[in-house]
This record gives sequence, structure tokens and C-alpha cells, in this order.
Amino acid sequence: MNNKLSLTEVSNSLGVSKAIVKGWEKSGKLIPELINNEPFYNTEDLLKFDVFKELNNSQWESELKIKPTIPYSSIELFAGAGGLALGLEQAGFEVALLNELDKAAGKTLQANRPNWNVAVGDISELSLTEFAGQIDFLSGGFPCQAFSYAGNKQGFGDTRGTLFFEFARLIDEVKPRVFLGENVRGLLNHDEGRTLETIKHKINEIGYTLIDLNVLKAIYFKVPQKRERLFLVGVRNDLLSEELKFNWPSKYNRVMTVRDALKKGELFNCDVPLSDGQKYPARKKEILDMVPPGGYWRDLPDDIQQEYMKKSYFLGGGKTGMARRLSMDEPSLTLTCAPAQKQTERCHPEETRPLTVREYARIQTFPDNWLFSGSMTNQYKQIGNAVPVNLARAVGSSLITLLNAIEQSSPRTSQYVIPQLNKDPEQMNFLWEKRAKYKTS
Repeated sequence: MNNKLSLTEVSNSLGVSKAIVKGWEKSGKLIPELINNEPFYNTEDLLKFDVFKELNNSQWESELKIKPTIPYSSIELFAGAGGLALGLEQAGFEVALLNELDKAAGKTLQANRPNWNVAVGDISELSLTEFAGQIDFLSGGFPCQAFSYAGNKQGFGDTRGTLFFEFARLIDEVKPRVFLGENVRGLLNHDEGRTLETIKHKINEIGYTLIDLNVLKAIYFKVPQKRERLFLVGVRNDLLSEELKFNWPSKYNRVMTVRDALKKGELFNCDVPLSDGQKYPARKKEILDMVPPGGYWRDLPDDIQQEYMKKSYFLGGGKTGMARRLSMDEPSLTLTCAPAQKQTERCHPEETRPLTVREYARIQTFPDNWLFSGSMTNQYKQIGNAVPVNLARAVGSSLITLLNAIEQSSPRTSQYVIPQLNKDPEQMNFLWEKRAKYKTS
């Protein structure tokens, strides 16, 4: 790290606003040095913050070198466009099966990894009894809208919320050694914690213990985006011991920015490729032309604010996503399923247009050769819903470490051989037929 960091770099590193850093300056908590009338902060002074200490002492590189002691087979549910699956593959997992409801996302998975077995269909119709006792690890980002601050927050009162129980049913069928659940941070406190308690109770009921849960900020795991995701790690009860520990991944040594995503550098070896993207209507483009990098609707003239915000102008509150232009020198705000929605604008930092599909993918740390199927709208949706690949890679290394420890104390007696079912798509039918018989019996 440099010995001195700018205001923007300190704000990025500590995950707080520039206004908060300025407040610390006024209170004497941080004293900057003025260089060309710009404040710079000594890294030694920043070591009083735990998060900066973690960045400074990063074990990222050594953790990425962790390898499986034996091949670990995995199944993923709600696989989407493959962000989590790709990161876990990079960590060393071998995919036995992926399930996804959306047909376009299923085609994305099949096109990029023809060797992956992809079962496209409704999880409630899926049977995995064929894999019982053969799989080391199962993961899934069960739909989060029911728990999201952006959704209706009905939780298990929403049909999407009940898909957690399908996730639990298939864990119970497969009996993996370890499982990973992924969701929005809103799940932590949903319904005053009762939703999470229901989830924990169900996990215990099927013979597992939730050994840890944590909200990870993607910016600390080589992802140029202010995205937060909740991860839950469970272990089958017969494999638990007092010695068994799970450690979350170390933070990377610096925070990546939109510039890192779009330009050649540490994150990618070339500038972002050209690709299709949505367009703004003429008047919206005229208004967003007035917004500076990192700015939003409050940076517009007052009469333009009222025109753009309409009734929302008088409601108060920050609404910082509206008319928002990203900055090259900061991480992106969380990507949504559409780059040009008025409430969650993600305007390009230097051009007045929404981010393109490829720019969206880079901010989620998908490699440039990972292609997306379906309409442009569906491609944005697939990318916006994904777990950032680099975050998944980091969590995957921690899970490999956990499975290595389990393997050392409770070795497998046999190794599962992954069949290549996609060579004959008809072979996938047994997954649905068994479940249909089960439901009617």
C-alpha cells in the first residue's frame, strides 16, 4: 500500500462516505496532510481501524493457493448465470449438477460449460435422491426478494420465501457434508429475527448445524462494487467436532473501483470489450448530462430536480440512486436487474448512457469469455442477480479448507464419479420423474 492515501481512497478502504471521513478530520480522529490543497492520510494513522488493518495484513494470495485434498463434488440450486458456480469451480469444486428455473440462464450455463450437468426446471419438481450420500457440498442462493429491502418483505408469506424449504428438502435428500446458503442481508433481521430462527430450526431438523453466518461486503474481495450478501454455512451433524472451525476469507489488500472494472489493469488484462446496452430517451440523457461523476439528482439545478423527481422531490429522504452517475475512482453501487431504472440509476462515469452488458458483467467480475444467453433485458437480469465471481472464489477457498479438515478427521470411503448427463439431455428426465412419483405417492 502507499504511505499516503487520498480522501477517496480512505473512503473506499474503510467503506464509509467522504463526509464521515471529513467529520473525523474535524473531531481530530484523523488528521490529514495537505498536498496541493488536497487532504492525504498516513497509512499508519489508518491502522487504528480494524478493516484497514485487515487490508494491510491480507492473506488473500496464500488462501487462493489452497487446494482440495481430494476431489469435492458439488450441486448448486438456483444457479442463475453461474457467478457462484464459476467462483466455486475456480476454488476447486467439481460440479455434479446445477439447477435453474430460468431457461435463458440455463442456456448461459450450458453454453459456457458444456460439461456441466444443468437441470432447467422448477425446483419443487426436482428429485436428487440419485445423488444421496455421493455429494460433498451443496449450495444455493434461494430467492431473496421475499427478504429484500427492495422487495415487499413478506418473507415466508411470499411464495418465493417458501423456496427455502425446497432448498432444505434437497439438502435432506442429498446429505452433503457441507452446505452454503446465500441471500440478502435483510434476511438477518427480517420479522425481528423470527425468519432466521425458522431457517435455523429447519436446518437442525434435517440433521445439520449452522456453524456460521456472515454478511460479506464484496468490495473487500476484489469486486469493484458496493454489494453485500449474507452467507450461511452448515455442516452435517455427524461430522461436527470441537476442533472443526470455519474461517471466512481474508480481505484483498485494496478496494477495486469502476476504473479497475472497465480499464486494463490489475483486474482485467484489457479494456472492457464493446457490447450492446440499453439507451436513454433524449430528455433523460439531457438531464443526466448535467450530473457529475459520483453525483446524483441533488447535483442538478433545482428546477431540473423538480422536473426529474416529480412528486418524489417533495417527499424528503436521500433517494441517492436516482439520476446517479458512477465514478471511475469509486466502486460501483450495487448492480440491480436493470441499469436504467429511475430509482436505481447506474449511469456510465464518462459517457451519458447506461452500463453495457459487458460492463455490467465486469463489475460482477465475470470473465470476458463468459457469454450470456437470452434477450438484453434478461442478460442484465442474470448478471444483476449473480454472486460476484471473485467473492464466490474467495468463499470457495474457505469452504475447501473446511472440507479438507473434515476429510482429515472423517475420510470418504469412496469417491463419486460425475456422469456427463448433458451429452444426452433425455438422461436428465429421471431427476423430474422421480420427484413426480414421490409427490403422488
